[in-house]
Amino acid sequence: MSKLMVKLLVEGGGNNNHELKTQCRKALTQLLERAGFKGRLPRIVACGSRQAAYEQFCAMVNGENETVILLVDAEAPVQCQSSWDHVAQRLGDKWEKPANATDDHLHLMVQCMEAWFFADRAALKKYFDNGFNENSLPNHTVSIESMSKPDLFDRLKRATKEAKTKGAYEKGAHSFKVLENVDPALVRAASPWADRFFKTLDSLL
Repeated sequence: MSKLMVKLLVEGGGNNNHELKTQCRKALTQLLERAGFKGRLPRIVACGSRQAAYEQFCAMVNGENETVILLVDAEAPVQCQSSWDHVAQRLGDKWEKPANATDDHLHLMVQCMEAWFFADRAALKKYFDNGFNENSLPNHTVSIESMSKPDLFDRLKRATKEAKTKGAYEKGAHSFKVLENVDPALVRAASPWADRFFKTLDSLL
């Protein structure tokens, strides 16, 4: 890929929720700045649903003056090395790889964005503060990429159900505010798929 203007299309923010999309862009901007991309950020586009993000990517991927990257939840265990093979095989997706697209264009949050939170328990604890129950989180030896989406949400709910000021975890209310404080170095260390995403961005920017 040539080093042109880079756009990062990301699943998140809801299809018709301007405030959530703004929070999504802000959170990813702060995360990328902490990862060393300050002053060379991609243009972040919060696309809403997963399907909407894919469709927008397909419409933009062959643009002449920009490089477009798609970042979405994997939604399931990733059992192949190719990100495009994963979404082609997953029931509910069956996405076709656009012409000229490569694996460098598609990146997966395994199995969903919340997995990244478990890489930085201190950020979770700091955000939810009083009442946060760290004992509800999995053992440190558990790979965050192996955790199913239902298990991730269940553990977040249990860990935060007694949180005094924030209340139990809710995706729209808390997700991007937590992401703002997550340490990207810890995420990269815990998730090979996340590390691949940051390495690709670094090569482009």
